[in-house]
Formats: sequence, structure tokens, C-alpha cells
Amino acid sequence: METCQHDMEPKKWYKEKLFFAIVFLFLLYLTNLILANFNILILQKLINSFFVYLKMIWISIIAGLLLGGVIDRFVPKEYISKFLARKDKKSIVYATGLGLLMSGCSHGILAISMELYKKGASVPAIIAFLLASPWANMTVTILLIGLFSVKALYIIFSSVIIAIITGFIYQFLDSKNLIERNKYTTEINEDFSISKDLSLRFKNYSFSLHNILNDIKKVFLSSWELAKMVLWWILLGMFFASLISAYVPHDFFMKYLGPTLLGMFVTLAFATVIEVCSEGSAPLSFEIFKQTGAFGNAFIFLNAGVATDYTEIGLIWTNIGRRAAIWLPIIAIPQVLLLGYLFNTFISSK
Repeated sequence: METCQHDMEPKKWYKEKLFFAIVFLFLLYLTNLILANFNILILQKLINSFFVYLKMIWISIIAGLLLGGVIDRFVPKEYISKFLARKDKKSIVYATGLGLLMSGCSHGILAISMELYKKGASVPAIIAFLLASPWANMTVTILLIGLFSVKALYIIFSSVIIAIITGFIYQFLDSKNLIERNKYTTEINEDFSISKDLSLRFKNYSFSLHNILNDIKKVFLSSWELAKMVLWWILLGMFFASLISAYVPHDFFMKYLGPTLLGMFVTLAFATVIEVCSEGSAPLSFEIFKQTGAFGNAFIFLNAGVATDYTEIGLIWTNIGRRAAIWLPIIAIPQVLLLGYLFNTFISSK
């Protein structure tokens, strides 16, 4: 019998990881206020950087959580199973296509991906969705084109290819039992028709004020459950990224991010710790390209940031499994480095 997270006995609020994360950040902010009274500003840059990141992504995070709540309330598990729980290659294509339709930063997408996972989407499909959505979604596509002009199409197309290839490899690993499988998966009914089911649900739904308010309440409750799952990871990622932004000199990493083999690996290292959100990373990647002429390094910064992001890997580790999390950088990073090298060779310009 399936065990759903909503059916588990809830933790006391003071035992939630999100509570500890919020308390830590509040104490950090309070400490800065106290030190500032004595003209000690050692924490000021860290606090400022954190609020800059928060300003960048708070709308996307809330949108992702609310959309996850809507999915939980209104999208039956059979719908997800119909397209994303299968073990055929079409499920990877469907998941990648769904990623293209999303409009939100990488951390907003995390909330949606975990809701899809709870609805029964396969682990390979979730991985493909996570890799495709940050750089190929509609909002960031427009942003990248504004920054890189037509060169942005290389980033978008390559992101889609990496997502599909990685999803196929995860399916192979799944067939060999080398990754965890979705504990929420339901059986797939081949005769199930989504269009007929939608028509029936719409016909039988009572559009009364009571029902509408009840659905809104359930959406918010589901969003809150999802927030407890993912938000503490997002806050942790923002904190570490703020540390880097506040205390690592800008000239230091710009100097070592040229279109060389060393530059590629230094870019990879910084992408691992700096990546916070797609909207925030896109301008920084363009700055790398503008200063160094290394389009491949800009590409590595964007895509390796997703593949090595500790927020994303940590979330996969704790909610799906450690093998699924470990395989992500192992599979994705070689693809990113290869494409980055090709871009530096054929596209980069001083």
C-alpha cells in the first residue's frame, strides 16, 4: 500500500529543518545589527548579498510552491503516470517538454519537481525535467536572448540535449537497479483517457463558494507541505552563495575564467558554489563571456551550476535517494565540459 507524505504524522513545528534555517538566518541578521552598533561591519556584505538573492528569486519560489500546490490538489496521479511514470523514451521527451513550458527559476522548479515526484513521475523523468527547465523555460529563454543574442540558442538547445541524454542514461541505470525508484508510483492504465476524465470531472464539479474556498485552502496547505520539504534547502543554497558573493573578490574569479582547460575547471568549481537561480546566474554568465570571450565558460557556468547545485543534489538525496543524487553530476558534467570545450573552440570571441 502506498504511503504518501501527507498521510505521515507531521513533525512538531520546532523540529522542522525549515524552522532551524529561519532561526539561524534571523540570529545572523540580529548579530549583524548588534555588531553594526559598534561599527563592526564584517557581516554587512553577507546580509546585503543574501537580500539581493532573495529579491531576485522570491517571486519564482512562491510561484513554484503555489503551482506545486495546484498540481497536488487538481492533477490526479493518473495524469502524471500516463506521461511521466513510464519507462519508455517518450516519458523523457514529455518531461523535457514540460520543462520548456515552465516559467520560474531553478529553485522554483525544485518545488514543482518534487510535487511531480510525489504524483508518481519516474526518477529519470524528474531528472530530465530538472535539467531542461532552468535554461530552456520561456522566461529565461527571453532573458538569455536579450543577453547573448542568437548565441543564446546554443545554450537553450544544448540544455535540452543534455536533459534528454541524461534522462535516457537514468532509464538505463533504472533498468539495472542502480538508482532508487519512485516510492509513490502508481500503476499505469493504458486505457485511461485524460480528456475523458477531465470532461467528467468538470461536469461533476460544483462551482459553489464553499467548494472554491475549500480548494484554495487545500492548495495553500499543499504548498506549505511542499515548502517544508524544499525551502530550507533553498535558504541554505542562498546562504552559501551569499558567502561567495560577499567575500570572494570579483576580479579573482574573472582572472581565472578564460577559455583554457584550467579556466573551464575553475568555472566549474565556481558554478558549483555560486549557482543560486537562473535569472541571477544568466547576467553573471554573460559577464564572464564579455570579460573573457569564453562562450564555453559561460555555458559551463550556467549548466554545471544546475548539475552540481548542492541545493538540488541535496533535495534529490533526501527525497529520492543518494544514488540518484550522486549520478547526476557524474552523468551531466562530462556533457557540459565537452560542449563547453566545443563552444570555446568554435564560438568564443575575444
